Amino acid sequence: MAKSSHREKLLSEGLRVVHRQGYGGASVRDIVQAADVPQGSFTNHFASKEAFGLEVLDLYFAKAQELIAATLRNEELAPLQRLRVYVDANIGFMKTHEMRNGCLLGNYSAEAATQGESIRLRLAAILDEVQQSIAACLKAAVKAGELPKGYKSNDVAGFIVSSLQGAFLIAKAQRDMGPMERFRLVLFTMILK
Repeated sequence: MAKSSHREKLLSEGLRVVHRQGYGGASVRDIVQAADVPQGSFTNHFASKEAFGLEVLDLYFAKAQELIAATLRNEELAPLQRLRVYVDANIGFMKTHEMRNGCLLGNYSAEAATQGESIRLRLAAILDEVQQSIAACLKAAVKAGELPKGYKSNDVAGFIVSSLQGAFLIAKAQRDMGPMERFRLVLFTMILK
């Protein structure tokens, strides 16, 4: 197996390990064992666990960006429908993984942001990008007449990101979809009515 493929295996399998066990709970040994590569491969490709953690975060966010493009940024759908599809896709993700993994962004925020300034800064940028995508969707809803003029799209988008991440974490802790379902219900019947 070529060294470049070792790097790809370390990232793809490492993402699974970190998502399942947490950043702090995933040792380099766990990552190389899951990737089935020699221990030295890790240090050949990554200067530190923090450098690896940043790349895992970017790999995860690349998938999240695909979802954002297909939902929140999809102008073929009505704006509030975009948001509903986005929320439903996140709920579906949690159901698929039986509420065990949560969202890597929230997981990293809870634990890895204290591990290094580069991770904290990247998380802040990613969460801001998610918030801006939601805000753009809400602004489109105002323009389409789905929400009233003067709607505080940026504030509500920040609230949605924070609430969704909180629902992910609580659903993960409780191994129960209740927090996710409650988030969706309150969002669409009270916040966006």
